[in-house]
Amino acid sequence: MFGARRLLRSSPPISSNFFQPARIRSPRGLFSTTSDDQRSQRIRVISCDVTGTLVSFLGRIEEHYGNTARACGVELPTDKISLIGPCFNQAYRETSSAHPCFGNSEISAKDWWRRCVQRSFELVGTTMTVPEQERVFQRIYSKFGSHAAYGAFPDAIPFLKWCHRRGIATGVISNADERYGDSILPMLGLGDDMNFLTFSKTVGFEKPGKEIFQAAMKQAEPWLCLVNPDKDEDSFNPHCPPLKPGEVLHIGNDFKKDYIGAKNAGFHAALLDRYDEKELAYSWRQKGAPVFKDLIDVAEYLGREQFELGPPQASSSLR
Repeated sequence: MFGARRLLRSSPPISSNFFQPARIRSPRGLFSTTSDDQRSQRIRVISCDVTGTLVSFLGRIEEHYGNTARACGVELPTDKISLIGPCFNQAYRETSSAHPCFGNSEISAKDWWRRCVQRSFELVGTTMTVPEQERVFQRIYSKFGSHAAYGAFPDAIPFLKWCHRRGIATGVISNADERYGDSILPMLGLGDDMNFLTFSKTVGFEKPGKEIFQAAMKQAEPWLCLVNPDKDEDSFNPHCPPLKPGEVLHIGNDFKKDYIGAKNAGFHAALLDRYDEKELAYSWRQKGAPVFKDLIDVAEYLGREQFELGPPQASSSLR
């Protein structure tokens, strides 16, 4: 939650035909390692990473931490502010090693972040009293639960609603703590169309391990069996077929954690190049990963290749 260092990029306005399939053709079977015709494939669940996929981190870690410390009366020279980024990275690794999965059931996520933030400033070489440490941490923790630190990409909400209309269960798989689900995603308007939230903190496993992807499948499956989920009379369909790994598409922005992790779990997988990192995206493609600019491209690809979308009893392929 405190470590992303991207800037939110501006995107073109969303038009009424935002998710209509494009006329340009693309290679078939992009999500598959086989030569089978993928038009018969069905996607019933789409999972997404959070930061860099649905949500953008705003500003820089050095600015957030440094400005907050100064606002709390801590003396922090400019040359030390420039050290905050690498020192944070080291503190994050140390805290993760000592308390994997944000402490899982051993310590609270807030206490985990308290240790990480305080260690970051220790590595920078900043001296604080205990009250100053707590004051700085509380302000940083509050900032990283606000619009000052996060923004939703313009295509995120329309994409989730596009999935929802087609009966696709949607959710997140993230190496993060539950605060994303409790406050950050709802704050950004991303909570209403999420069916499942799978965080490493709560399940005790991290991407790229298979376990976190399998946990997400278990969380998603009950949503596939609801009849009329948007109405008061929704009920459970006992004849709903079980969810298969090959019916899940995972979208992320990290080759190892999102692409390799999802593929090893049997999912379809795609990566987003949100920040036009041409060399990085090229390396992903060279290693076999399908790479898209944004969620619009993913939806258009599914439409062009005539994937079957949603529940089997009500085929929703785009024509």
